Amino acid sequence: MSIEVASLGVQVHGGMGFIEETGAAQYLRDARILTIYEGTTAIQANDLVGRKTARDGGQVARAIAAQIQATEAALTARGDADCTAMARRLGAGRKAFTEVVDFVVEQGKASPNAVFAGSVPYLMLAGTVAAGWQMARALMVAQDRLANGVDVDFMRAKIATARFYADHILNKVPALRDSIVDGADAVTALALESF
Repeated sequence: MSIEVASLGVQVHGGMGFIEETGAAQYLRDARILTIYEGTTAIQANDLVGRKTARDGGQVARAIAAQIQATEAALTARGDADCTAMARRLGAGRKAFTEVVDFVVEQGKASPNAVFAGSVPYLMLAGTVAAGWQMARALMVAQDRLANGVDVDFMRAKIATARFYADHILNKVPALRDSIVDGADAVTALALESF
C-alpha cells in the first residue's frame, strides 16, 4: 500500500528524477524496497490465508469485522454527509471482507488452489478495509476536536482525507472481493509449462 500511496503522491506533487522540490519521489523509491526487506507480498498473503484466517476458522477476522460494524453504527448515528459516506463505504468493505473470509474458510481444504490464487488480492482487501476502519475512527475524533476548536486546520484536513479515502480507495474493495471469490480460474488457467 505504501507504494500505491507514494505513487499517488508523485502524481499530486510531481517528481522530476534526481532533482525535485517536494521530495515525493524519494518516498516512492523508499517504499519500493519494502517488499524486498519485509519478504514477498505473496508470502505475507499466504500467511494471511493459512495462519490468520483458515487456521481458526475465521474467528479473529470475524471479530475484527464486528468491531468495524460497531464503528459503522457510530458513523451512521452522527448523520452528517462525511460520516454517512464513510459508513456506506466501510459497510460495503466489511461485507466484502466477511464474504472473502467465508470463502477462505469454506474452500481452504476443498479447493486450496482457488483460495491461494486470491491470496494477494485478499491481503490488499484486508489492508484497505483495516485502514478504512482506522480512517473512520480518525474522522469521528477529528469532528469532535473540530467542534471544540482544537487544531482546526489539521482537523479539517483529517476529515477531508478520510472522505477521500472512503470515496477513492475504500470503494475498490468490492471489486477485490470479486477477483478473489470468482477469479481463480483465470489465475490457474495456464499450465505450469507456460511459465
